Amino acid sequence: MNLHKKNHSLLISFIIPLLVTACKIDKDKTIQDTEKPNVLFILVDDMGYMDLSCMGSEFYETPNIDRLAAKGVLFTRGYSSSRVCSPSRASIMTGMFTARHGITDWIGAASEEAWRSRGRHDKLLPSPYIHQLPKEKIVLPEAMKENGYLTFFAGKWHLGDKGSYPEDHGFDINIGGFERGSPPGGFFSPYKNPKMEDGPNGENLTKRLARETAKFITSAKDTSFFAYLAFYAVHAPVQSTKEGWAKYRAKLEDKDIPQQGFEMEEVLPIRKYQDQPVYAALVESVDQAVGIVINALTENNLENNTIVVFTSDNGGVASGDAYATSNTPLRGGKGYQWEGGTRVPYIIYAPGMKKNTSTINKPVFSTDFYPTLLDLTGSSPKADQHIDGISLKALLNGETYSERPFYTHYPHYGNQGGKPSSTITTGKWKLIHYYETNTTELYDLAEDLSETNDISGKKPDRVISMKKQLFDWLHTVNAKFPEPDPQFDPKAREKWENNIKTKRWQNLENQRQAMLKEDWKPNNDWWGSAVEN
Repeated sequence: MNLHKKNHSLLISFIIPLLVTACKIDKDKTIQDTEKPNVLFILVDDMGYMDLSCMGSEFYETPNIDRLAAKGVLFTRGYSSSRVCSPSRASIMTGMFTARHGITDWIGAASEEAWRSRGRHDKLLPSPYIHQLPKEKIVLPEAMKENGYLTFFAGKWHLGDKGSYPEDHGFDINIGGFERGSPPGGFFSPYKNPKMEDGPNGENLTKRLARETAKFITSAKDTSFFAYLAFYAVHAPVQSTKEGWAKYRAKLEDKDIPQQGFEMEEVLPIRKYQDQPVYAALVESVDQAVGIVINALTENNLENNTIVVFTSDNGGVASGDAYATSNTPLRGGKGYQWEGGTRVPYIIYAPGMKKNTSTINKPVFSTDFYPTLLDLTGSSPKADQHIDGISLKALLNGETYSERPFYTHYPHYGNQGGKPSSTITTGKWKLIHYYETNTTELYDLAEDLSETNDISGKKPDRVISMKKQLFDWLHTVNAKFPEPDPQFDPKAREKWENNIKTKRWQNLENQRQAMLKEDWKPNNDWWGSAVEN
């Protein structure tokens, strides 16, 4: 069912009750009087591993998410399936690693010869990739619908153009989800979103999406529902109110802020500290929005019958794009092949679980959500579909868990400085293979979480075996690979790199210092909102 721009109020007040009735009839036919838990899936865009107070941030404030983590289980080795958004979102939907489902870059990114238009003068031409969620896949919301669930989507989709929107892949209701990966109108109304009606000028997008989800929860409380809230935040553009900026700027006044806030990574500068006050306020707006939907569960007496998942689609943006956060002690961030690109917040609250601990340090992946939610809700598994995921129900119950290899495949150049590469992680060992140089790096994550000490030269046998395992798997799933660019110009590349190390780096330092001054003002297109509605 499609939610048109001007009819969301009608849908909530009239059509949802009809859907609820239909779902109740279906439920009676299939599982009689057995009560099934609801599911609330919360996905944040670009939230880094260290962006929560419960993960160790001393700057950002996330009390609502922290309470959810304390109530549920926080996985300290939770991974997204990709370092960028569309591939990892497709992995959540399909239960497959990216090389298997074929969406290996964010949908809309240039590839093959079109990559030259970016003017970066790279050595390789990125591989082609699939540009929409394949309809032949039985994705998570479709599986939930098969078990009598009413399905709801709000927020960022970015998994295909018309014909491949949320309503085309099993969602009964879609508010705000279409092909765009960033909010076209920014984080304040007017939103310029064809799938959502504008609010009053200055209304906050993140909280609006939360209120729409809360409204759905209230309307659907008498049936079993699967609500998928995918925030556009904390993706660029990084925006907040004047009050939000002032609050976090004031927090920095008592700290000794280093004059230099960036350092050079291999390709681009990268932020060293969490000291961006506007981004901090944007993170807080997400936390407040999470509070809105959790309160809706409580107010409707659904808290003890609703599974809640909270995660991010990739690591925090420390370099490229908005240069917004720092993932230290992890290296890199969104777009990078290191841990900062794929290690993310990963929380599951499942009522009735035998919770022996509040944190689990076992590697789990975004592909695991699909089979886990089917298992927790008593839905039939889709073994031929969620091939690269397993149910975490046993792990949540404190039972034994066998670790599996984790594969990532990104045959592209990231906007943030990452290089075309593939990785395999088994236990504490992580191997990265680079396609530009045909070289590998090996890290012991237990001893070197920051991936600063490449020990491939000391462990040649392990490198050989892990590389073989990686490429055997890649060839099994028919992975695509980048190709050398015959027009590569080393001198043009050197000129581009010199410009990065001089002009761009210095501009970033200037912008950082300016934002910390009392008289700083952002662009006029979003500062007009004095209050987050």
